[in-house]
This record gives sequence, structure tokens and C-alpha cells, in this order.
Amino acid sequence: MLPGLTSLRQVLRKDLRILAYHRVLQVDEPTAFAFDLNEVSASPAQFYAQMQLVKRHYDPIRFHDVLVAGSGGAPLPPRPLIVTFDDGYDDNYHVAFPILRELGVPAMFFVSTGHIDSGQPYAYDWLVYMLCRTGARRLSVSELDFDQPIPETLTGRRALAKELLFHLKALDAVTQATVIARLGEAWGMRPEKHAQCRPMTWDQLREMHAAGMEVGAHGVHHHILAKLAPAAMIAEVHDSMRTLRRELGAPVDVMSYPVGGPDSYNAQVIDAARQAGFRMACNYVTGVNRLPTAAYFELQRLSVESEMDLDWFAAMTALPEVFAHRKRVRLG
Repeated sequence: MLPGLTSLRQVLRKDLRILAYHRVLQVDEPTAFAFDLNEVSASPAQFYAQMQLVKRHYDPIRFHDVLVAGSGGAPLPPRPLIVTFDDGYDDNYHVAFPILRELGVPAMFFVSTGHIDSGQPYAYDWLVYMLCRTGARRLSVSELDFDQPIPETLTGRRALAKELLFHLKALDAVTQATVIARLGEAWGMRPEKHAQCRPMTWDQLREMHAAGMEVGAHGVHHHILAKLAPAAMIAEVHDSMRTLRRELGAPVDVMSYPVGGPDSYNAQVIDAARQAGFRMACNYVTGVNRLPTAAYFELQRLSVESEMDLDWFAAMTALPEVFAHRKRVRLG
């Protein structure tokens, strides 16, 4: 049925599908894993099966191919699809990269350069970790009028963390960082390197890039760009570009807006990306991209989630308007 649906859609319209992943990881014992399970997009077995399906029913391409086609070069194949990863977790290298290389599927890895430099966990991940492991009994965040008991169960703590993150991301980036740091101080849990939430290294990224994978920017510190002061936002965009060029020794054309919802970027962020030398950018808004497209700085993606079995994944890629995973949206 999938080939028929895909072929029918091709006759009616031509789309560029961009899949969005974060982590590919086997979590056998969730109680021993204190970081954000929502960031685990697929298990290794799921990812392997998904990439086999992509190879069988679509034409996996790179962003470079889109740029070439848009400049009058070689046209895109009939069923173009791009695989992307956000943030830069080291399981992207240890788990996803070998599968992609074996199957001959290219992918884009959007990385937050400051975390590649430091090896420190991402701030939102650390917040989830603290909530999962703290001995505190209450969570109080005055900036959000948030004052709730911390559940005894890990499941309850994960639910509380998810709700806190959703509301926290509505605040400006400096306030977000202040809240996370204040909780860490109060609970005696300052950020530290952790084997369960480790960014890739520059050597790993250079190896992947040499093997044909693309590497793009995801800011420096994973701040929500539209929630930074203008000078700080411009610095995040430009510094991420400079660092990637220096470390990879190659041009960098594409970025992904951290968090990526409708309130995560704006016209000023897009202008900064253009000024820095980026030629394309992805958000995290659910959708596909009609071809040809002029929206090079608002490319939509299809989020892959761990609860998707292969049938759901197949349906989502074939008919995303019906089966794509819809994100909860902040409007401001």
C-alpha cells in the first residue's frame, strides 16, 4: 500500500520530506536512565528498520543537493528525503552513524558547538536529570508561578519535568538559564559530564563529515534564538558558523533553530542567519516542503518519536498530513 500512496502523491505534488531525530538509543531499564526519554527518537532496531524503509521507498539526499538544484544544477530525484539529527548526542556517532553508513543513507547532524567543546550535558537534559534524581520535595519557580510537590515516582517526575520544560521555554533565554542554575545550586547538582548524556567530539564529527555526512549549526549553547537579546542572538548564530568552519575545514550552509517551534525564531533570526552565511535553515514545525520552495529559512520537518512502530513511520512518511506527530505549540 505504501508504494501506491507515495506514487499517487508524487503525481499530485512534489514534496521534500525532512525527518527529525534526536537520539538513537536502547534504554532497557528506564529507572536507570535519568535523562529525558522524550529525546530518544528510536531504538537501534527501530532506526535500522526505518532507514531500510527510507532507502526502499524514497531517495535519500543531502541539503547540498537541494541547493544545487535550486541554483539550476542537477534536479532532485522523484522522492527526495533528508534525515536530520538535532543537538549532537554521542549516540548519533556510536549508533546512528554506523547504520547510516552501512545502508548508504546520508544525514545531517545539527550540533550545538559549545557543548561539543565542553562535553557538558545540554541544559534542558540536565534539568530533567535533576528533577529525576533530586531529594527535594517541592519544585518552586517564581518566574512561572510554578509551585508543586515533586512526585515520589520516576514516572511522575518525568511528567512534571515535561510540563516545566514546556512553560520554561516561554521565558527569555537568560531567565531560563538562571532558573536552571538556581535549582542546581539549591539541590547541590551543578552540571557535570555524564555518560548517559554526552555530546559528540570534534574528531567524531570530522570522521562523519569525511564519510559523507553533513554537519550543520544548532547554535552555540542551545539557547532559543528568538528569546535572546539581539546582540547575543547574532553572536550565537555567527559564532556557531565560525566554529564549525574552523573545526571541519569546510563550508557550512545549513542551521537548525534550537527548539524550533514558532516562537523560537523570527525575521531577525533569519536575517542573522543570512548575514552569517547560512543558505538554509530548519525549524521544528511539523510539515513537508512543497517543491520548488522559496522558504529556504523555514524548512519544516517530520518528528520521529520512539512510540512509532514501523507501520506508523511508513504512514507518516507517506501521508504526513494525516499521520505526522503533532507538537504542542507555544504561540509566544
